[in-house]
Amino acid sequence: MASFAFYLFALLAVAGGGLLVTLRNPVSSALAMVLSFVGLAGLFIGLNAYFVGIVQILVYAGAIMVLFIFIIMLLDLNDEKPAKFKLSTVLAGIVIPLLLLVQILGVIQSGLHGEEAEFTKIDEETMKVSAKEFPKESAIYKSLTHEKSPKLPDTNLIGHTIFKSYNFPLQVMGALLLVATIGVVVLSKRSHKKAPTDS
Repeated sequence: MASFAFYLFALLAVAGGGLLVTLRNPVSSALAMVLSFVGLAGLFIGLNAYFVGIVQILVYAGAIMVLFIFIIMLLDLNDEKPAKFKLSTVLAGIVIPLLLLVQILGVIQSGLHGEEAEFTKIDEETMKVSAKEFPKESAIYKSLTHEKSPKLPDTNLIGHTIFKSYNFPLQVMGALLLVATIGVVVLSKRSHKKAPTDS
């Protein structure tokens, strides 16, 4: 990833996170979170994780944030009351960021001393051997055994893994989300009392 693009998207992610916790309007905070999601998506794409970057935009910056804004408007959170902080809350707000800072400094220091992780690059022979597990007419087999430029079809492999190895948990999760959606709709319906009529 080019250094300029990295710093640009990192700045977007950090700025969005900072605006999220500093803005007082809940809708503005939600939109700032969208900015942070866009920055994270750019970082993922720069790391060649295209599927994760696209999902970050479509699912989080799209569907999840629309749901957040819908809930904020449904609950009418525009009127903010002054918060009263307890001593334990203030201490936790100081200690937890300090621990995170110590961890980040440790990672940076280990990187400066050359203790970097070693990533193994998958060669063409390994791809051709792995391609034998898939049908010859599948898109995964064609991508792994391409003559000119064989490559890992990450999106196809994720879909194949989910629907072959984790099909039942996926269906259960879909059913739970459907039940939760129906429950939210039922709980959000306000009861309207009918005015008494003369009979």
